[in-house]
Amino acid sequence: MKKLIIFLLTIIIIRLQGFGQVAEHQNEIFWSLSSEYSILWDMTNETNLPHSDNIEMNGQRVAAIISYEIDENKKLKLTRNIIYPQLRIFIESSANKWRKYRAYLRDEYSDEFLPTIVVNERTYEPGPIDSAKIDGMLNFYHAESQGLFLKRTLVPSMTERLFVEIWTFKNTTDKPTHIAIGKTEFTQEQLGQNGEFIRKIYADKEGNYSIEPGNSLEFGIYFSAQLNDEPPIEDSYTNVLMARYSFLENMDKNLILETPDSILNTLFTFSKIRAAESIYDTKMGLMHSPGGGRYYTGVWANDQAEYSSPFFPYLGYHIGNEAALNAYLQFLNNIPEGDGNFWSSFEMEGTLTCCGGDRGDAAMIAFGASQYALLSGNREEAEKIWPLIEWSLDYCDRQKNEFGVINSDSDEMEGRISTGGANLATSSLYYGALKQTVYLAKALGKSKSMIKGYDQKAKDLAQSIETYFGAEIEGLATYQYFDGHPYLRHWICLPLVMGIDDRKDGTLEALFTRLWTDNGIKVEHNTNLEEPVLFWDRGTLYAFRGAFKAGASNRALEKLTAFSQTRLLGFHVPYVVEAWPEGNMAHLSAESALYCRIFTEGILGIVPTGFNSFQMKPNIPDDWAYCNLRHIRAFNSDFDIYITKDAEFLHIKITESGNSVFDKKINNGEQIKIQLSE
Repeated sequence: MKKLIIFLLTIIIIRLQGFGQVAEHQNEIFWSLSSEYSILWDMTNETNLPHSDNIEMNGQRVAAIISYEIDENKKLKLTRNIIYPQLRIFIESSANKWRKYRAYLRDEYSDEFLPTIVVNERTYEPGPIDSAKIDGMLNFYHAESQGLFLKRTLVPSMTERLFVEIWTFKNTTDKPTHIAIGKTEFTQEQLGQNGEFIRKIYADKEGNYSIEPGNSLEFGIYFSAQLNDEPPIEDSYTNVLMARYSFLENMDKNLILETPDSILNTLFTFSKIRAAESIYDTKMGLMHSPGGGRYYTGVWANDQAEYSSPFFPYLGYHIGNEAALNAYLQFLNNIPEGDGNFWSSFEMEGTLTCCGGDRGDAAMIAFGASQYALLSGNREEAEKIWPLIEWSLDYCDRQKNEFGVINSDSDEMEGRISTGGANLATSSLYYGALKQTVYLAKALGKSKSMIKGYDQKAKDLAQSIETYFGAEIEGLATYQYFDGHPYLRHWICLPLVMGIDDRKDGTLEALFTRLWTDNGIKVEHNTNLEEPVLFWDRGTLYAFRGAFKAGASNRALEKLTAFSQTRLLGFHVPYVVEAWPEGNMAHLSAESALYCRIFTEGILGIVPTGFNSFQMKPNIPDDWAYCNLRHIRAFNSDFDIYITKDAEFLHIKITESGNSVFDKKINNGEQIKIQLSE
């Protein structure tokens, strides 16, 4: 009993501390734009200290959550939480059953593991921090100390079980500086579930060096792991940097957003990085996973099948497309027998399944897979995953209640908050999947009766959604989340995302007034909740997408700008997050894909209609003179969308590989049809 009380008090303290950070720092801006590819924290005149934050960076075999704190004297404290997701440790016999789902080989490393450095016969102590920069890597710049300027760069290997910290010393004096680097070598061996693990920390320089005035000395500090008789990792930090630069260049040159708002452009760029880096080499093949210190080498029906996989064709990242297809194939290969429901996830390289209940996973999968199949522009892949889509739709249809909406045990919040017998999210996702599958079935040449059947089911479901969920809540004509539920819920945005605008005005008022907080949209407008300010960014990101798609571009832009500034430049940067208080606002990867989809599917209103065709319904804010999206790689193509705006019209120009595809003036919010080359 005593242990339970201590545990509960600890949770309360953590939550109160977290709430204090969220509330106290919410409107504070620490960072500024350095370019549309980087942000800078200039500490020259910083008075709001101490300040701490963390950032996650990933490669195919390593994940790192780097926590950093700058104290009142601008001294830096670093903690490196290094995770090797494919290496599974043994767990304690007394451990909670969920521990086995998070049994990754991991540890935290402080600066005590760094080499001892002597400069001119005095122990070197890095100077205070001048500035920090995030540009797909994490960089700290120390002021001069003992005649040396120090830059520290932290970066993961893209393919190896390796994380690197690079130190660059520059002699700022007019005399040679003598530096002695002590030997750093730490080895730890342990037995795990899949073999013997060998972890090492080492530096690639030791001994005595002389740095001439104005010259530099650079070396790498390596955190690595080996499994069984794998050969030691011999990658140099220069190779690790080159691979990371190559990845970042790929992100920079594809799916380029250009708007008058530099903050939106930059967060879009950063979101591409975060969405694409969290892909792991697993027994299921390359697989996108959320990250966040908890979710690796697995696939989830919401984060992967619904959120991230339909994004990768836009980006044209071949590793992302491969991971997306693998995600759908994993569900295809595990279609339940009889009337059973999908497992919500396949974790730990597919060896552990979760969780038994139906969260509306079939609707999530069908909605995401039908989009991906068309956006990939690959008929062969579409045929391969068609049985998954067809089964998922049939399953949803079998869950209809007497009122024509879809029953499920919960939604993607997994019972954290009540959902009733049939919830709005599952029915909305199924509706969106039916609409998208009509286009896919046509593209695949399926029978007219099948196409007509899906279309009619969508029409019937739209009416059922209105009849069953349509309600007046808090005086607003919007939706009840489930039968008899009296509170506004974040997922009332989903009908807007699916193109159902019947209750647009009341829903937008609910989202951007009643549910709105400085951290975006809270889960529910209900002061009786244990956590009345509970928020999950995914709800906010879907709400933005739905609002822009519904034509409320000016109202949505005001909120999007404020939200994006906080996430990119504020107290926890530089990505959108999962949730609070759960996960302490972890930088889950699929949320970044959802951020990008605000622009592709919300502002531009892109809906795929074939393997090389789409509808587009742009809704451009009044304050924007232009909105361009260049090098879009969807439909296995490379095309650009240029939009310029005058007082009355939008001038839409679309080019594919330099050739004009569309060049006309249209009304803002008018739908057009685009045909690309085959």
